[in-house]
Amino acid sequence: MIIAIDGPSGAGKSTLGKMLAKALDLLYLDTGAMYRAVAMAVIRKGVAFDEKQKVVEIAEKSKIELIGEPDSLKILLDGKDVTAEIRTLEVAQSASVVSTISEVRRIMVEHQRTLGRNAPKGCVLEGRDIGSVVFPHADLKFFLTAKPEARARRRFEEDKAKGRQSTYEQTLTEINERDERDVSRQDSPLTIAQDAVVIDTSELDLREVFEQMLGAVSKAKGETA
Repeated sequence: MIIAIDGPSGAGKSTLGKMLAKALDLLYLDTGAMYRAVAMAVIRKGVAFDEKQKVVEIAEKSKIELIGEPDSLKILLDGKDVTAEIRTLEVAQSASVVSTISEVRRIMVEHQRTLGRNAPKGCVLEGRDIGSVVFPHADLKFFLTAKPEARARRRFEEDKAKGRQSTYEQTLTEINERDERDVSRQDSPLTIAQDAVVIDTSELDLREVFEQMLGAVSKAKGETA
């Protein structure tokens, strides 16, 4: 079973994707982490992000692996664990820039498709274009969304808990800028697939959203049985 989860930054995709993969015993693929790994590789090589051809070459040559259980997923870049390093604000912002490069997206999409198809029991993939581009024929598609203010508040609280220095206003600005890049890029812009189950998480807690998603999975399984 292939389950696609799309949505803007801070809507809860990662947390809920992990919960769903764990509950259904499926492989979990954080596609955003893959773009972060590419950004990390570019930073390490000292290449400017506006040198697109060099960035594309780095994306082509980088070996990115996702291993482990959903709750302890590790991201390896050329054999080295970069799970913690790619979660910095610098890498997150750089990944947003990298993801606007069409050639990089095509490389990542093929990599994601390969990983998904090779998963023994199926997988849960989350990102920005999973249901619309990577797996348009996924068994089930979700689009999680929320008001920018709600997403910024969640992200700010997460950063605060992890000891990262930021303000709510700064986080909201970053969320809005990321949204603008996601919806306006030429290649694979953030969009809602026609057959996606749309859930607004603004006023819901994780458990409520998770129950809705499990209900949709049960219904999808019944329809395909």
